[in-house]
Parts: sequence; structure tokens; C-alpha cells
Amino acid sequence: MENKETYWSENIRIILICLAIWFVVSFGFGLLLVEPLNAISLGGYKLGFWFAQQGAIYAFLGLIFWYGHKMNKLDIKYDTESK
Repeated sequence: MENKETYWSENIRIILICLAIWFVVSFGFGLLLVEPLNAISLGGYKLGFWFAQQGAIYAFLGLIFWYGHKMNKLDIKYDTESK
């Protein structure tokens, strides 16, 4: 029973990290920090605009792969992987 509770607590921790990164990327970089980021140019576009339009998508894709990798390691650690 303790193994199951530890697995779920680690799972929730990973999910909370993902949600925090999602919030910072979408709300923080896309809305709150857009003006300071616009002072920087990336490929001819202001960084704030680029982050709101393209960068967030790349960050979310990276987050999906990171989450999958971490969950695979967690499943192996607690011997719950698909058989």
C-alpha cells in the first residue's frame, strides 16, 4: 500500500511541475512578460510575439515528451509498466 501511495505522490509532483511550466510559458511569457521580451529579437520577430505564437507550442511539445519520459522511468521504478 505504501508503494502505491509513494507512486501517486511522485506522479502528482510531476503533474504539478508540468502545470507550473505550462502556466509560466503560456501566461507568464505570453501575457505578463511580453513587453520586456519584445525588446529582444529572434529571427526578425519580437521575442514576446514569437513566444506567444510559436515558442509556447515548442515548449508544450517538449513538456509532453519530458512527461512521457519521467512517467516511463516512474513506472519502471515501481514496476507498473505495461506488460
